[in-house]
Amino acid sequence: MNAKVDFYFNKAKKWQEAVNLLRTIALDCGLTEELKWGCPCYTLNGNNIVLIHDFKEYCAFLFFKGVLLKDSEGILVQQTQNVQSARQIRFTNALQIVEMKTILKAYIFEAIEIEMAGLKVELKKTTEYNIPAEFQSKLDHIPDLKTAFEALTPGRQRGYLLYFSAPKQSKTREARIEKFMPQILNGKGLED
Repeated sequence: MNAKVDFYFNKAKKWQEAVNLLRTIALDCGLTEELKWGCPCYTLNGNNIVLIHDFKEYCAFLFFKGVLLKDSEGILVQQTQNVQSARQIRFTNALQIVEMKTILKAYIFEAIEIEMAGLKVELKKTTEYNIPAEFQSKLDHIPDLKTAFEALTPGRQRGYLLYFSAPKQSKTREARIEKFMPQILNGKGLED
């Protein structure tokens, strides 16, 4: 147990019993406990294996390379449609965790094997994302915007492309693009 992580387990009022059970399971698998993104993260030789996080409706184990797991029990969930690699196992009460303890350990050991084998998730390249016509028009007509956008990290580029593509109406897409053009020109990402 890592004392730096204790605060997380003490603050998890609704999920305290559940996340403590998840902590015990992860530590029983020989992983190192660290604090990352404000959550307990369990690593092997510095590589992320599984993370515990909680939400209003559930708490979860998040497997960083979950897409590579066999998921023989059919319990892994893709958090959102844009998540490429990670997968969750969600819990709505501590009893579920107690009943699934053996299965959860098996999933963690499989995730450890994947990490030890050096397997990588083939992520979709930024160039494979659709550029909305409204944004492409701006890139074609404003060279500084194109240069600034291309200078952003691939993750920031993807963030903008996903955000600009989401609305169904062209008017909304245009409004989003107009709003964030200054941020792009300043080399900032969507959340910066």
